[in-house]
Amino acid sequence: MVLPVQAYASTQINSVRLWRAPDNTRLVFDLTGPVEHNVFTLSAPDRIVIDIKKTKLSTELKALTGGQSPINKVRTGNPKAGELRIVLDMSEQVTPKSFTLAPNQKYGHRLVVDLFDEAPRNTATIGPSKSIGTPAKATVAPKLSKLPASGKRDIVIAIDAGHGGEDPGAIGPGKLYEKNVVLSIAKELQRQINAEKGFRAELVRTGDYFIPLRRRTAIARQKGADLFVSIHADAAPRASAFGASVFALSDSGATSETARWLADSENRSDLIGGAGNVKLDDKDAMLAGVLLDLSMTASLSSSLDVGQKVLSNMGRITPLHKKRVEQAGFMVLKSPDMPSILVETGFITNPSESRKLNNRSHQQSLARAIHSGIRQFFQQNPPPGSYVAWLRDSGKLAIGPREHVVRSGESLSLIAQRYQVSPSQLRNANKLRTDNLKVGQILTVPATTLAGQ
Repeated sequence: MVLPVQAYASTQINSVRLWRAPDNTRLVFDLTGPVEHNVFTLSAPDRIVIDIKKTKLSTELKALTGGQSPINKVRTGNPKAGELRIVLDMSEQVTPKSFTLAPNQKYGHRLVVDLFDEAPRNTATIGPSKSIGTPAKATVAPKLSKLPASGKRDIVIAIDAGHGGEDPGAIGPGKLYEKNVVLSIAKELQRQINAEKGFRAELVRTGDYFIPLRRRTAIARQKGADLFVSIHADAAPRASAFGASVFALSDSGATSETARWLADSENRSDLIGGAGNVKLDDKDAMLAGVLLDLSMTASLSSSLDVGQKVLSNMGRITPLHKKRVEQAGFMVLKSPDMPSILVETGFITNPSESRKLNNRSHQQSLARAIHSGIRQFFQQNPPPGSYVAWLRDSGKLAIGPREHVVRSGESLSLIAQRYQVSPSQLRNANKLRTDNLKVGQILTVPATTLAGQ
């Protein structure tokens, strides 16, 4: 709908921000009101032209150049009365896409211009006006084969640091941004996992930039992930809320009011970051729905399993918000072809937890707990062809004590058989007087060596 001319008469650009991602550059213009705009390209030399009607420039545009941005120079002019023209001189060809965003709880009116690279970049790190990292492709590639000739491939863990760039996530005391805390935890988790033979961790977001929710799982799939772990440190309606949580997908919705509130908050981050106004190329939506129905049951079972192991380990170093894995409709968990969990490392809006989350030592402990849970899961469920599966089949995989959450229909003898221990070992480890078990009961499984499980 075209707004009346008077609606644009006093619009101003008050500030501008630039965010560099592996395969694109995002420009964000903060506006005092809605605008009409047009973006087009010119060649020889390469230029991007942004025409904005009934708008005045009330800030400098120096932030759009420098670093590893493909923008060499910025010029402005007024080709027509009351119309602002911004010309970006480019060092390489890019494909522009633009959209406007209405105000939300964090920002006012915005004009967003995304400049997508046409050639990959190959420098080191990523962030606003910083050097560029290994690019993520703009289209979703088929899942890559991870099986080398030796038949001992790494187990791949995709670590997704929530939010980023234009979307800071939750904000704690002292303007502690969730996006920065979770990226630090994600990088530490990657370091720990990569130090263990047979495992490889890949970061979905390597710097301070925004990635749409659906794109995050697509990147994990490109990297051939066996597990998707999304790291968060969220807010709560009450500042007194505390404790870590782990979530898996729920087909029927949230399992608690907190889970429902958090899920709604996370799913809104696409609107905060700007993806909500971009039409997604989802040509295989019907096929994806069929695959979801066929595959989600097995994926969800594994998600609950690894999630409980992560949660149990986290409970040893930080208070838990809930002692069981919760389930909610987080967008990033809706992947039918790989187990996916979302880890809430604590409530950043709680002053005490905020201080801990910003502490390097606590971040390392959180990463260590998540790592331990992941290791335990894959030692019990190694993917075929992996190095860990080879260790198990060779009788060389020693498994330390771990936990099992009793599910409906399980008996003591069946659980003992699964873990290749005797029923008497299970009784002794848990000081059980009878073989009667309750759904949800947590059993300690004694150490053993798994071979050919």
